[in-house]
Amino acid sequence: MTEYLIIIEKAESNYAAYCSDLPGVIATGATRKETLELMNEAIEFHLEGLKAQSITIPEPTTTAASVGVSI
Repeated sequence: MTEYLIIIEKAESNYAAYCSDLPGVIATGATRKETLELMNEAIEFHLEGLKAQSITIPEPTTTAASVGVSI
């Protein structure tokens, strides 16, 4: 199983997500859980389309880290 990092952002009334390794793949939902589910579906759909067109599926390269700061 390949894992892609997604970024989830809280908006005023919903959540939005995107995947840096798969440009154009986005999802929005009312909750974080719904957004994760929709993003999973969007990634699977995108990868199926790439396969159908015989386009190489990009390897995940994006990583993330958190840093602590004093404020």
